Order: sequence, then structure tokens, then C-alpha cells
Amino acid sequence: MKSFMKRCRHGIISGVLITFFTGYALLDVFVIPRNYGKADVPSAGLSISKSGEDESETAETVSNTDDPVVTDRSYRDENISVVITQYRVNDTDVYAADVTVSSPEYLFSAFARDTYGRNVKETVSETADRVDAILAVNGDFYGSRTGGYVIRNGILYRNVSAKNEDLVLYQSGKMEVVKESSVSAENLLKDGAVQVWSFGPRLLKDGEITVSASQEVGKAKASNPRTAVAQLGENHYLFVVSDGRTGDNDGLTLYELAQFLQTLGAQTAYNLDGGGSSTMVFMGEVINHPTTNGRNTSERSVSDIVCIGYRKE
Repeated sequence: MKSFMKRCRHGIISGVLITFFTGYALLDVFVIPRNYGKADVPSAGLSISKSGEDESETAETVSNTDDPVVTDRSYRDENISVVITQYRVNDTDVYAADVTVSSPEYLFSAFARDTYGRNVKETVSETADRVDAILAVNGDFYGSRTGGYVIRNGILYRNVSAKNEDLVLYQSGKMEVVKESSVSAENLLKDGAVQVWSFGPRLLKDGEITVSASQEVGKAKASNPRTAVAQLGENHYLFVVSDGRTGDNDGLTLYELAQFLQTLGAQTAYNLDGGGSSTMVFMGEVINHPTTNGRNTSERSVSDIVCIGYRKE
């Protein structure tokens, strides 16, 4: 009897310890912030219709004036042109920011709370406001994972491969999608990479769609809010965010997102973190309607953002 009771006590203690360490491991991965250091911010077949007052504008050239020209949906100064157009795509509101810059240094990244780490988060608008970004979208939410290359603003933060397809922005301004299984983060840095985002998949290569009609990210729903970044030409980029998960917005599949980017002339296009993370901020204002559960429209806190330029006083 004593032996039986002793075994019971040992079993209970073991069960409690296993539960404790399992719970801690989950909290450590998904909840507990881990600050790894401060980050440096650089000094520099679709149904589609347009809506919005700026739909006739394009962003082919930057302005010749030193004074910025700003409207509700556009910005232009001597180095940066941003024009945001709202579309209706397959019963979904989609916001496309057409961006031209005089130099790729005006496309940069920022970490939540200026800190590289796990589970360090804040909203896109909070991070964008702190760095005075003209335009910002959510990034790849690197802080929710332990793998995937992280190079931001020319600094290598993480070289652990998750065998993902990564989007690389080089010093030249060229965007390219590479496989982590084919190249190291160190070699990407040597080759001139200044930004590397690890999420995916690639949506377009040389203007051709690279995802199938049934392809999806992990276990995500077929139609979702989406965030994508693309390149049209030299120093000419697109930032696209779609709504979704509400009664008014169905959301897009990856294939529908790729089709839409293709109609706008994108050559290289890449899917960033979507769902409740999908957020576009312009001049301090949230442009789209981010939502996680389809009931409340509010921003999700994320690890990082992709930015264009700095607001001038």
C-alpha cells in the first residue's frame, strides 16, 4: 500500500512538472517578450473596380519641389511619390500604394519598440508614428517564430533557416525571392541585401503567377486579409493590403492576390503576414480595416513594419 501511494505521489508530481514546463514553453514561444537588443533605424479572372478621389493619379515620377504635396491618398516630394488607390476585388476592398523613390534607401524597416526580439510587439500605426513613416504596412512578424532569416536595414539579426522563400531587397533597389535552403543569410548580406523578409510564398516571378489556385499559407482560410509587396520597375514598388473576414469583405486567396498584382504590372511579388496583421498606415492614419475575428475592427500588435520615407514638417 505504501509503495502504491508513493508511486501515486511520484506520478502526480511528474504530471504537475510536465504541465508546468509545457505551459512555460508555450508562453515562452508565443507570449513572453524576449528583448535581444535595440535596433538601428536608418536615417533615410478578377472582378476589379477603382474607388477614391485619387484614382486618376500615377506615381511615375517624383516631384521637383522641396515642399511635400499631400492629399488624403497621396504624397509627393523631391524624392518620394506615394499614390494610394482603393479597388474592389472579388467583393473585397483592396488598397494599393504605388511608390516611386529616387533611391532605395527610402524603403526601410522598423521593429516594434525599436527592439529586435521575440514577442516584442506594437501596432503598425504606433511603430510608424515613432519613426515618422510616410507609408507603412505590417512586415513578416518575425518575432512569432524562431526560424527564418532576418536582415533589416543592412544588419543581420537572425541566420537560422526555416527553409522558407524569402524576399530580398538589395542595395541596388532590386527585389528578388530566394530559397533559404539555397543561400545563407551571411552570403545574402555579402551580396548586398539590406532587407530580408521571411514569410511567403512568392506570388509573381517576371510577371508570371507562381502560386496555384489552391495554394495557401499553413492552415489559413482560403480567403483572408492580405499584405503583399511587389516591384514594378527600377525604384518603383507596390504595397498592397486587402480587407477580409467581415460581412462586407470576403478576403482574397493567394491566387487572387497574385492575379491582382499582375494586373497592376508587378514583376516580382511576395506575400507578407496577413490575416489580422494586415494593416496599411499613411501619414499616421490607418487606411484599411484590420480585423482578427471579423467582429471588431482594430489593429493587431506585430513585430515589425515595412516603411517608406520620413514625414517632413
